[in-house]
Amino acid sequence: MSWCAVDVRSPGDSRDAVASWLVGRTGQAVEERDDGTLVGFSETEAAAERLLGELHARFGAGVDGRARTLPEVDWSARWRDGLAPRAIGRLTVTPSWLASTASPETRIVIDPESAFGTGEHGSTRTALALLERHLQPGDRVLDLGSGSGILTIAAARLGAARATGVELDEEADPIAAANALRNGVEGRVRFITGDAATLAPLLGPADIVLSNILRSVNLTLLPAIRSSLRPQGLAIFAGMELSERAQFLPVLGEGFQPVDEAVDDGWWAIAARGR
Repeated sequence: MSWCAVDVRSPGDSRDAVASWLVGRTGQAVEERDDGTLVGFSETEAAAERLLGELHARFGAGVDGRARTLPEVDWSARWRDGLAPRAIGRLTVTPSWLASTASPETRIVIDPESAFGTGEHGSTRTALALLERHLQPGDRVLDLGSGSGILTIAAARLGAARATGVELDEEADPIAAANALRNGVEGRVRFITGDAATLAPLLGPADIVLSNILRSVNLTLLPAIRSSLRPQGLAIFAGMELSERAQFLPVLGEGFQPVDEAVDDGWWAIAARGR
Protein backbone atom coordinates (compact mmCIF):
# COMPACT_ATOMS: atom_id res chain seq x y z
CA MET A 1 0.00 0.00 0.00
CA SER A 2 1.34 3.46 -0.97
CA TRP A 3 0.71 6.24 1.53
CA CYS A 4 0.13 9.83 0.47
CA ALA A 5 1.48 12.96 2.07
CA VAL A 6 -0.64 16.12 2.13
CA ASP A 7 1.47 19.28 2.18
CA VAL A 8 -0.46 22.22 3.62
CA ARG A 9 0.53 25.87 3.76
CA SER A 10 -1.60 28.20 5.85
CA PRO A 11 -1.33 31.68 7.41
CA GLY A 12 0.61 31.71 10.65
CA ASP A 13 -2.39 32.67 12.76
CA SER A 14 -4.32 29.55 11.66
CA ARG A 15 -1.46 27.04 11.50
CA ASP A 16 -2.09 25.55 14.95
CA ALA A 17 -5.79 25.14 14.21
CA VAL A 18 -5.02 23.48 10.87
CA ALA A 19 -2.49 21.12 12.49
CA SER A 20 -4.98 20.11 15.19
CA TRP A 21 -7.67 19.53 12.57
CA LEU A 22 -5.33 17.33 10.51
CA VAL A 23 -4.42 15.20 13.52
CA GLY A 24 -8.05 14.77 14.50
CA ARG A 25 -9.19 14.02 10.96
CA THR A 26 -6.44 11.52 9.99
CA GLY A 27 -5.49 10.02 13.34
CA GLN A 28 -1.86 10.49 12.27
CA ALA A 29 0.93 12.71 13.53
CA VAL A 30 1.55 15.93 11.62
CA GLU A 31 5.03 17.06 10.66
CA GLU A 32 5.82 20.79 10.75
CA ARG A 33 8.75 21.74 8.55
CA ASP A 34 11.11 24.66 9.03
CA ASP A 35 9.37 26.67 6.30
CA GLY A 36 6.01 26.36 8.09
CA THR A 37 4.55 23.65 5.83
CA LEU A 38 2.35 21.13 7.63
CA VAL A 39 2.52 17.54 6.39
CA GLY A 40 -0.35 15.16 7.06
CA PHE A 41 -0.73 11.57 5.86
CA SER A 42 -3.46 9.49 4.24
CA GLU A 43 -3.52 5.81 3.35
CA THR A 44 -4.64 6.29 -0.28
CA GLU A 45 -4.58 8.95 -2.99
CA ALA A 46 -8.39 9.15 -2.96
CA ALA A 47 -8.38 9.71 0.80
CA ALA A 48 -5.79 12.45 0.38
CA GLU A 49 -7.94 14.25 -2.21
CA ARG A 50 -10.98 14.04 0.06
CA LEU A 51 -8.89 15.43 2.90
CA LEU A 52 -7.86 18.40 0.76
CA GLY A 53 -11.49 19.10 -0.17
CA GLU A 54 -12.56 19.04 3.48
CA LEU A 55 -9.58 21.18 4.41
CA HIS A 56 -10.53 23.92 1.91
CA ALA A 57 -14.17 23.75 2.99
CA ARG A 58 -13.17 24.14 6.64
CA PHE A 59 -10.48 26.83 6.37
CA GLY A 60 -11.17 28.56 3.04
CA ALA A 61 -9.02 29.63 0.13
CA GLY A 62 -6.26 30.97 2.38
CA VAL A 63 -5.10 27.41 2.97
CA ASP A 64 -3.18 25.82 0.10
CA GLY A 65 -2.54 22.08 -0.11
CA ARG A 66 -1.40 19.35 -2.44
CA ALA A 67 -1.17 15.57 -2.27
CA ARG A 68 1.83 13.48 -3.27
CA THR A 69 2.32 9.74 -3.28
CA LEU A 70 5.10 8.43 -1.06
CA PRO A 71 7.45 5.70 -2.32
CA GLU A 72 6.72 2.23 -1.03
CA VAL A 73 9.12 1.05 1.68
CA ASP A 74 9.80 -2.53 2.72
CA TRP A 75 10.02 -1.95 6.46
CA SER A 76 10.82 -5.64 7.04
CA ALA A 77 14.16 -4.89 5.35
CA ARG A 78 14.60 -1.17 6.16
CA TRP A 79 15.20 -1.81 9.88
CA ARG A 80 18.48 -3.45 8.92
CA ASP A 81 19.91 -0.23 7.50
CA GLY A 82 21.21 1.06 10.83
CA LEU A 83 23.03 -2.15 11.73
CA ALA A 84 26.70 -2.61 10.90
CA PRO A 85 29.65 -4.76 12.01
CA ARG A 86 31.16 -3.60 15.32
CA ALA A 87 34.89 -4.04 15.97
CA ILE A 88 35.67 -4.68 19.65
CA GLY A 89 39.31 -5.46 20.18
CA ARG A 90 40.15 -8.58 18.15
CA LEU A 91 36.46 -9.39 17.69
CA THR A 92 33.92 -8.15 15.18
CA VAL A 93 30.22 -8.51 16.01
CA THR A 94 28.14 -8.58 12.86
CA PRO A 95 24.60 -9.36 11.73
CA SER A 96 24.31 -12.42 9.47
CA TRP A 97 23.68 -10.47 6.26
CA LEU A 98 27.03 -8.68 6.68
CA ALA A 99 29.01 -11.65 7.98
CA SER A 100 31.08 -11.94 4.79
CA THR A 101 32.70 -8.58 5.56
CA ALA A 102 34.40 -9.91 8.72
CA SER A 103 37.09 -12.56 9.22
CA PRO A 104 35.59 -15.97 10.14
CA GLU A 105 38.28 -16.43 12.81
CA THR A 106 37.35 -13.32 14.79
CA ARG A 107 33.72 -12.62 13.97
CA ILE A 108 30.65 -13.23 16.10
CA VAL A 109 27.49 -13.46 14.03
CA ILE A 110 24.45 -12.27 16.01
CA ASP A 111 21.12 -11.09 14.63
CA PRO A 112 18.71 -8.98 16.71
CA GLU A 113 16.32 -11.37 18.44
CA SER A 114 13.94 -11.35 21.40
CA ALA A 115 16.86 -12.34 23.67
CA PHE A 116 19.02 -9.42 24.83
CA GLY A 117 22.56 -9.11 23.56
CA THR A 118 23.94 -7.66 20.33
CA GLY A 119 26.87 -5.44 19.51
CA GLU A 120 24.46 -2.51 19.20
CA HIS A 121 24.18 -1.96 22.96
CA GLY A 122 26.86 -0.16 24.95
CA SER A 123 26.56 -2.45 27.96
CA THR A 124 27.31 -5.52 25.82
CA ARG A 125 30.26 -3.78 24.19
CA THR A 126 31.83 -2.82 27.53
CA ALA A 127 31.56 -6.42 28.74
CA LEU A 128 33.06 -7.67 25.46
CA ALA A 129 35.91 -5.18 25.69
CA LEU A 130 36.91 -6.32 29.18
CA LEU A 131 36.50 -9.99 28.28
CA GLU A 132 38.72 -9.53 25.23
CA ARG A 133 41.42 -7.84 27.33
CA HIS A 134 41.55 -10.36 30.15
CA LEU A 135 40.54 -13.83 28.96
CA GLN A 136 43.41 -16.30 28.68
CA PRO A 137 43.32 -19.38 26.44
CA GLY A 138 42.01 -22.34 28.39
CA ASP A 139 39.96 -20.27 30.85
CA ARG A 140 36.65 -21.54 32.16
CA VAL A 141 33.98 -18.86 31.85
CA LEU A 142 30.58 -18.43 33.45
CA ASP A 143 28.15 -15.93 31.89
CA LEU A 144 25.25 -14.90 34.13
CA GLY A 145 22.22 -13.46 32.35
CA SER A 146 23.50 -14.83 29.05
CA GLY A 147 20.53 -13.78 26.87
CA SER A 148 21.44 -14.22 23.19
CA GLY A 149 24.66 -15.99 24.21
CA ILE A 150 26.91 -13.32 22.72
CA LEU A 151 29.33 -13.15 25.67
CA THR A 152 29.43 -16.93 26.10
CA ILE A 153 30.16 -17.31 22.38
CA ALA A 154 32.78 -14.56 22.53
CA ALA A 155 34.54 -16.37 25.36
CA ALA A 156 34.77 -19.52 23.25
CA ARG A 157 35.91 -17.51 20.23
CA LEU A 158 38.69 -15.95 22.36
CA GLY A 159 39.99 -19.34 23.47
CA ALA A 160 38.04 -20.38 26.56
CA ALA A 161 38.16 -24.11 27.15
CA ARG A 162 34.56 -24.06 28.34
CA ALA A 163 31.91 -21.33 28.62
CA THR A 164 28.54 -21.73 30.31
CA GLY A 165 25.64 -19.29 30.03
CA VAL A 166 22.93 -19.07 32.66
CA GLU A 167 19.67 -17.32 31.79
CA LEU A 168 16.41 -17.05 33.73
CA ASP A 169 14.28 -16.55 30.60
CA GLU A 170 13.65 -19.99 29.11
CA GLU A 171 12.78 -18.46 25.72
CA ALA A 172 16.39 -17.32 25.34
CA ASP A 173 17.85 -20.84 25.44
CA PRO A 174 17.00 -21.93 21.86
CA ILE A 175 18.15 -18.55 20.51
CA ALA A 176 21.50 -18.82 22.32
CA ALA A 177 21.94 -22.45 21.21
CA ALA A 178 21.24 -21.50 17.58
CA ASN A 179 23.75 -18.63 17.82
CA ALA A 180 26.42 -20.99 19.18
CA LEU A 181 25.80 -23.38 16.28
CA ARG A 182 25.92 -20.52 13.75
CA ASN A 183 29.28 -19.44 15.14
CA GLY A 184 30.74 -22.96 15.24
CA VAL A 185 31.42 -23.05 18.99
CA GLU A 186 28.62 -25.38 20.08
CA GLY A 187 31.11 -27.97 21.31
CA ARG A 188 32.64 -25.59 23.88
CA VAL A 189 29.55 -23.80 25.21
CA ARG A 190 26.39 -24.77 26.99
CA PHE A 191 23.34 -22.85 28.13
CA ILE A 192 21.34 -23.52 31.28
CA THR A 193 17.97 -22.04 32.22
CA GLY A 194 17.60 -21.10 35.86
CA ASP A 195 18.40 -18.72 38.72
CA ALA A 196 21.99 -17.50 38.58
CA ALA A 197 22.15 -16.99 42.35
CA THR A 198 21.50 -20.70 42.88
CA LEU A 199 23.35 -22.15 39.91
CA ALA A 200 26.54 -20.06 39.81
CA PRO A 201 28.22 -21.65 42.89
CA LEU A 202 27.34 -25.11 41.57
CA LEU A 203 28.86 -24.40 38.14
CA GLY A 204 32.17 -23.09 39.41
CA PRO A 205 34.99 -22.74 39.94
CA ALA A 206 35.38 -20.40 36.99
CA ASP A 207 38.35 -18.31 35.93
CA ILE A 208 36.04 -15.52 34.70
CA VAL A 209 32.45 -14.74 35.66
CA LEU A 210 30.48 -12.29 33.52
CA SER A 211 27.44 -10.47 34.87
CA ASN A 212 25.93 -8.08 32.34
CA ILE A 213 22.77 -7.29 34.29
CA LEU A 214 21.23 -4.37 36.18
CA ARG A 215 23.21 -2.87 39.07
CA SER A 216 20.64 -4.08 41.60
CA VAL A 217 20.95 -7.64 40.30
CA ASN A 218 24.74 -7.43 40.20
CA LEU A 219 24.68 -6.45 43.87
CA THR A 220 22.37 -9.34 44.73
CA LEU A 221 24.63 -11.79 42.89
CA LEU A 222 27.89 -10.72 44.56
CA PRO A 223 27.97 -13.60 47.09
CA ALA A 224 27.15 -16.18 44.41
CA ILE A 225 29.80 -14.76 42.09
CA ARG A 226 32.46 -14.87 44.81
CA SER A 227 31.54 -18.50 45.50
CA SER A 228 31.75 -19.44 41.83
CA LEU A 229 35.19 -17.92 41.17
CA ARG A 230 38.47 -19.73 41.60
CA PRO A 231 40.96 -17.97 43.94
CA GLN A 232 42.02 -14.69 42.29
CA GLY A 233 39.48 -15.27 39.54
CA LEU A 234 38.09 -12.32 37.58
CA ALA A 235 34.53 -10.99 37.68
CA ILE A 236 33.28 -8.64 34.97
CA PHE A 237 30.26 -6.54 35.94
CA ALA A 238 28.37 -4.67 33.21
CA GLY A 239 24.85 -3.45 32.48
CA MET A 240 25.32 -0.23 34.45
CA GLU A 241 25.37 3.40 33.41
CA LEU A 242 28.46 5.48 34.13
CA SER A 243 26.41 7.48 36.66
CA GLU A 244 26.08 4.29 38.76
CA ARG A 245 29.84 3.86 39.16
CA ALA A 246 30.01 5.81 42.41
CA GLN A 247 27.27 3.65 43.92
CA PHE A 248 28.70 0.31 42.85
CA LEU A 249 32.41 0.71 43.60
CA PRO A 250 32.19 0.98 47.44
CA VAL A 251 30.11 -2.20 47.69
CA LEU A 252 32.31 -4.05 45.21
CA GLY A 253 35.41 -3.25 47.24
CA GLU A 254 34.25 -5.45 50.11
CA GLY A 255 35.18 -8.66 48.26
CA PHE A 256 36.84 -7.66 45.00
CA GLN A 257 39.87 -5.70 43.84
CA PRO A 258 39.09 -3.52 40.75
CA VAL A 259 41.63 -3.96 37.95
CA ASP A 260 40.09 -2.46 34.79
CA GLU A 261 37.12 -0.45 33.52
CA ALA A 262 35.40 0.26 30.21
CA VAL A 263 32.96 2.98 29.12
CA ASP A 264 30.91 3.02 25.92
CA ASP A 265 28.06 5.36 25.03
CA GLY A 266 27.34 6.17 28.67
CA TRP A 267 27.51 2.52 29.83
CA TRP A 268 30.13 1.38 32.33
CA ALA A 269 31.68 -1.98 33.19
CA ILE A 270 34.36 -3.06 35.62
CA ALA A 271 36.67 -6.07 35.93
CA ALA A 272 37.65 -7.05 39.47
CA ARG A 273 39.58 -9.93 41.03
CA GLY A 274 38.21 -11.84 43.97
CA ARG A 275 40.10 -11.16 47.18
